[in-house]
Amino acid sequence: NSILTTQSNLASCLGDLGRHNEALVLKCEVHARYVATRGVSHEVTILNGNNVALSLVILRRFDEAVTFLRKHVSHARPLGLDHMGRLKAVEHLSYALAKAPDATRDNLLEARDLAQDAFQIRRRVYGPQHPETLWCENFLT
Repeated sequence: NSILTTQSNLASCLGDLGRHNEALVLKCEVHARYVATRGVSHEVTILNGNNVALSLVILRRFDEAVTFLRKHVSHARPLGLDHMGRLKAVEHLSYALAKAPDATRDNLLEARDLAQDAFQIRRRVYGPQHPETLWCENFLT
C-alpha cells in the first residue's frame, strides 16, 4: 500500500513537471493495482482513477477520458452521490464531454447536466464558497 501511495505521488510529481505521458503510464499502473487489490468501487481506487482521468484530460485525450469516466463514475456510485471522489469523477466527465473537439450537441447537453448536478450537490454539501463549488459554477457560466 505504501509503495502504491509513493508511486501515485511520483506520478503527480511527473505531471507537475510537465511529463504528462509518463505520469499517465504510472497513474494507470497504480490504478490497475488498486482495482486488483481493493476492487473498482473502493475509495482509494476511485481517487486514483480520478488521477488517471485528469491526466487523460490534460493530454487532450478526451475520447479515452470519456470512455474511462463513464465506467469510473458508475464504479464510484456506491460511495454515495455526495462523495468527493464521485463528484470529481462526474466533473471530469463533464469537462471531457464539453471540451472534446468533436463534441456533439448531445455531449454538450450531457456535460451541462452533469456539471449542474455536481454544482447543486457541492453547493448543498460543501457550501457556496467552497473552491470546488466555485469551479462548478464557473464551468457552468
